[in-house]
Amino acid sequence: MDLQTLQKNVTAIQDLSDIASFKRCVQDCYTWLNDSFSSTQVDDLVTGRADFVDTLLTHAWTLSGLKDVPDLSLVAVGGYGRGQLQPYSDIDLLILSKKTLKPAVGDKVSAFITLLWDCRLDVGQAVRTIKDCVEQAKLDITVATNIVESRCLIGSETLFAAMLEKVNHKRVWSSKDFFSAKYEEQKQRHSKFNDTSYNLEPNVKENPGCLRDIQSIGWVAKKHFKEYDGYELVGHGYFTEQEHQELINCRSQLWRIRFALHLVAGRSENRLLFDYQADVAHKLGFNDSDKKSVENMMKGFFRIVRRVTELNTMLLQRFKVDILNTSVSSGRTLNDDFVLCEDKISPRHQHVFKQPEDVFTFLELVANTPDSKGLDFECIRLLRNARREFSSAYWVEYPSCREAFMRLMKNPAFFNLGWDIMHLHGILQAYLPQWDNVVGMMQFDLFHAYTVDEHTYRLVKFIAHYFSPLNRAFPRCGNIVKNLDKPELLFIAGIFHDIGKGRGGDHSKLGAADVIEFGEKHGLSSDDTAMISWLVESHLLMSVVAQRRDIYDPEVINDFASTVKSTNHLNLLYALTLADIRATNDNLWNDWKSSLLKELYVLTTNALENGLQCQVTLFERAEQNKTDARELLVEKHSAEAISELWQRLDNSYFTRFKPVQIAWHTSVILQHTAQNADSWLIKMSNDTTKAGSELLIYGKDRPAMFAQIASVLDSSNLSILDAHIAITPDKYVFDSIIVTDGQNEKIANDKRLKRIEDAIQTQLEKPTVKHDNNRKLSRRLKQLNVPTKVRFFSASDDATLIELEALDAPGLLAEIGHIFVDFNLTLRLAKISTIGERAEDIFIVSDEFDQALNTELQLALKKQIILQLDQSENHS
Repeated sequence: MDLQTLQKNVTAIQDLSDIASFKRCVQDCYTWLNDSFSSTQVDDLVTGRADFVDTLLTHAWTLSGLKDVPDLSLVAVGGYGRGQLQPYSDIDLLILSKKTLKPAVGDKVSAFITLLWDCRLDVGQAVRTIKDCVEQAKLDITVATNIVESRCLIGSETLFAAMLEKVNHKRVWSSKDFFSAKYEEQKQRHSKFNDTSYNLEPNVKENPGCLRDIQSIGWVAKKHFKEYDGYELVGHGYFTEQEHQELINCRSQLWRIRFALHLVAGRSENRLLFDYQADVAHKLGFNDSDKKSVENMMKGFFRIVRRVTELNTMLLQRFKVDILNTSVSSGRTLNDDFVLCEDKISPRHQHVFKQPEDVFTFLELVANTPDSKGLDFECIRLLRNARREFSSAYWVEYPSCREAFMRLMKNPAFFNLGWDIMHLHGILQAYLPQWDNVVGMMQFDLFHAYTVDEHTYRLVKFIAHYFSPLNRAFPRCGNIVKNLDKPELLFIAGIFHDIGKGRGGDHSKLGAADVIEFGEKHGLSSDDTAMISWLVESHLLMSVVAQRRDIYDPEVINDFASTVKSTNHLNLLYALTLADIRATNDNLWNDWKSSLLKELYVLTTNALENGLQCQVTLFERAEQNKTDARELLVEKHSAEAISELWQRLDNSYFTRFKPVQIAWHTSVILQHTAQNADSWLIKMSNDTTKAGSELLIYGKDRPAMFAQIASVLDSSNLSILDAHIAITPDKYVFDSIIVTDGQNEKIANDKRLKRIEDAIQTQLEKPTVKHDNNRKLSRRLKQLNVPTKVRFFSASDDATLIELEALDAPGLLAEIGHIFVDFNLTLRLAKISTIGERAEDIFIVSDEFDQALNTELQLALKKQIILQLDQSENHS
């Protein structure tokens, strides 16, 4: 069935009461939209649905007896007013009357609207006089905007024209006020998305660079120029024909994504949620695996929104100058080609970029002009044109560009505005083929919040901040970079650290190989190339060791220090690692990760200085911690009582915990045992560590205790960061667990701390060891597949390290704890890390004879963990 047939079927309906026929026509339209999607241009479908609704509404209006009512109009407003409708978009209507409706006419209007609702159309309607329209438009910019792009469907054209004339009069909204309001509206909308399009679940209508940004251009043009066809802006000199066509093409591609999303969701849905991404990708013709299809779809999406952002920035900036009559001073001449006008760099003529090298020379100028804050619209246009004009080869092939590029890398000032321009306007994409490959590349998980290029851009900005006098949060990194003879090594390592993604294989090794080629082309010494290549290949090493290994084990520190080899390597790796974690996900960096990396850095530095005598280093640390803790305790407890308790703890305890923690543990335990030695001690504190709230458990050991505690904490929506489990010689358990709330913060409310203590106390006193955890798997997690992986490593002669990777499902730690009990294992240490949807947890355990796990036991344990966790995931 085609559109013309659909419209004929509507007009064939003879009676308004024939609701079944109206419903059938509406359903036929949805069927047509769905069936035609793969073979029809989306522009035709979007306008086609609007045409169908026009026919349906005007026919229903006529059958309702409203066509002949004088001084009454049915008006389409909003997106429908533009003659564009996505499959399930709202149909916004204005019923315009010269005077307040008479009861008889009001009844007919009610019957008309009721019919539309009965047909399950999402109709938004308002009944207003011209006076009402003027008053509402004055009060609400949204109402004024909707009327700007309205059209009369049926009824009095005279009345409609009179309404337009009054509402569009400058006394209601002048062009200046309208533009200012829409400009501010866009800024506020962008801020809701943290001024980035790179969201895991973007809104294809509202996100920066999406459809609203295109509409904003149209609204301003219609209000100021009274132009209702965007092409007319070409004639006014705001667009080139090429730019106008580019914007139309981008709109069509975004329309197509939104159209598919509506069809998949079966309703008006503009958020590209995880629930829909795979199905939308397949509907758009991406036929790889779900994960690969989604990543390819999103790569195209993010490239589109970047182009829209450029065009939107150019045009609104130009509108701002012209509509607001902003006077532009002659500015300060920078050189023969550019001038600085009111903090924006502007070209002095149209031929500032004659060859690719000129773009890099321009970026040097930007770096050397610290008071510049951006580019004016004409400069953006010429930069875009140069990017296209010189696209026959990647610019890295030109020797002059390579020389200029390296000058930029050696200038930390470039990584302020200059780096922003290079990223936002695709210059690095034009320069390096490997970078072109990762532009817009996302990963279908909850860990990587940004595309590869956006993440890398942010990483480099964090590195640049180390050089800034405003850097207060990372003084150690500030000292590191200030002592660098060649800061470009760190910047280049940052640019290349993830550049190997998307090619299959280990991206770290692929990136390291790319660096070798880069170094040869750019004349780097073999030593410098080797350093950058090592940093790229090892950029995950420090994070993995800090978060997945027991960094208070002398062998772990020895192995890491032996791999790093030198203090210089360690310094650069530390600075790169901090920037990498911070740039991956805004919610990823916290005080806990900071403290782990700092501890690893300090321990490794000491080990390197002591010739890898790690055992000596850790022993000295333990003795110093004891001394400092005694000073904190000297006025509260006797030396004898302190020594008696400490004799029951091994030396690794005093290495692992800070003096303030040791003092707190000691004080509360001694107070507790003096009052009621046989009961459980359960105590929480916010004062012992910046990373989170510390939970201390002390009492007679019992099976499944960790599983019970973990389940209580999980059901309370708390995250475990670290758990140190010690068993004293007299079989008392001594647990220290660091937890955070849902926002990765300490539990600030004292009442909540007490409730958690009481909940754990209640659970431990129950005869059953199972705790009922009613927390459900989140919507996002249900869409993601994380295969359970279990690996074993030797921790010592009497312990084995288990590395678990699994979906971060509710009750995961409790499940693991119960499995350990079933296998008669003793849990000594747990390091808990959630990486997006993945739990990456470390457990150090001993068997029932206090020995490391043999191969047979490892295989049986691995089989049971995978079996049980997969079953739990399927039931969630």
